Amino acid sequence: MKLLILSSIACAAALTVGCNKEKTAIDENKNATKEAIDVRKSEVNAAAKEATKRTDTNATIDKAQIEADKVAIQAQLDADKKKADADAKAAKAKVDAESK
Repeated sequence: MKLLILSSIACAAALTVGCNKEKTAIDENKNATKEAIDVRKSEVNAAAKEATKRTDTNATIDKAQIEADKVAIQAQLDADKKKADADAKAAKAKVDAESK
């Protein structure tokens, strides 16, 4: 009978030690998973900041290009106006010359 009681106590102790090892392994796995998730979150945040910075830079470049295009088009239109004025003046002078 003593042998049966001692065997039961030994089995219970072995199960307890085995359970503790399993629980420790589970906790270590949980902690490793959480750490990997935290690292990935940091990577995602860094990538998002870099993408935002790149987008801001591209937007600045695009705005500058739009402004340059506007200035060039306006200069061309001003030149076209002056040419139209000169053409009209020349045509009038031709008409005056032919009338005399």
